[in-house]
Amino acid sequence: MADPLRWLLKGLQDMRAAPGIASFYGMCFWGMALVLGWVFRTRAEYVMSLVSGCLLLGPFLAMGLYDTSRRLEAGLAPGLGESLTCWDSRLGSMGMLVLLLVVLELLWGRASLVVFAVFFDTGMPSTSGVLQALFSPQNWGFVAVYTAVGGVFAGLVFASCVVSIPMILDRDTDALTAGITSLRVVLDNQAVMLLWGALITAIVALSLWFWGAGLLLAGPVLGHASWHAYRAAVSPTRSAAA
Repeated sequence: MADPLRWLLKGLQDMRAAPGIASFYGMCFWGMALVLGWVFRTRAEYVMSLVSGCLLLGPFLAMGLYDTSRRLEAGLAPGLGESLTCWDSRLGSMGMLVLLLVVLELLWGRASLVVFAVFFDTGMPSTSGVLQALFSPQNWGFVAVYTAVGGVFAGLVFASCVVSIPMILDRDTDALTAGITSLRVVLDNQAVMLLWGALITAIVALSLWFWGAGLLLAGPVLGHASWHAYRAAVSPTRSAAA
């Protein structure tokens, strides 16, 4: 159960070993959060989609950080240029995975809208109205259903890509094999992966306060840590199809 904390520590060490690269990607994560926040600024019913967007786009944006950690692990000097082009020979596999996750994101957004429509049949509340609903004892049913729906989709996204994206980068495997391996890793290590997913969700959620500035630090650390999670879950000698 201590594995996720070790991954975070290793992620912090990698960030310190390549601070320039980490700073660049930290700015990218922050920019992503600002853009998503601007898009959803007047649509309170899509607040969960904002969080899900960060969780969904984050692993792809972190590919450069995976490459940096991989180079550090191999004793090679990391570079920003290499991190930006590490995906260019894997466009087919990544494209299939992106398509799957985009479908999940659209379904998540639609499900969030349906939940709001059911519980607020007189009209969608404002952003402040959503906050009041979250803390009102009269709306605990709404909070429970909204959280459950979000949890289901978050679990699907997490289980699909917790090791699949680093695996595609590391082994240039196809999206189907990587996705199945990712699901199997989660099923075989449920307690550890549940804790890891909870930590990622909590860190991302906290980082989104103060206009997402926390992602300047949290984004690179989680990106590097996710590489070490992949390494721990799928050993270098293990078959990609295993």
